[in-house]
Amino acid sequence: MSFLVFVSMTPLGKGESVSKYVAKVVDIVDESGLPYVLTPMGTIIEGEDWDEVMDVLKRGFEALKKDCNRVSIIMKIDYRKGKKGRLVQKVKSVQEKLGRDINVATIPEEDK
Repeated sequence: MSFLVFVSMTPLGKGESVSKYVAKVVDIVDESGLPYVLTPMGTIIEGEDWDEVMDVLKRGFEALKKDCNRVSIIMKIDYRKGKKGRLVQKVKSVQEKLGRDINVATIPEEDK
């Protein structure tokens, strides 16, 4: 089985740039050993068990609340029985249907 979880944890009242707070949560996700993809708007984590994924998210929240009096959390969860590796496979499936590889993130030259 597989759980894909999109999560965005954002501290409120900490100014326009909150990357130092986001980095704390991403560090916890990274250290968990679960597969994940960091995106500009949130992080997608894959796990085989509800509790293991939720434990990582709880630890991320606990780390944020030490420095933040208010935290906004957005989550979207996709559960599928009998599947693994969906973090990569879902993208490959779309590429196969298009008949070509696509860039998951395209960065304009002037922004590099």
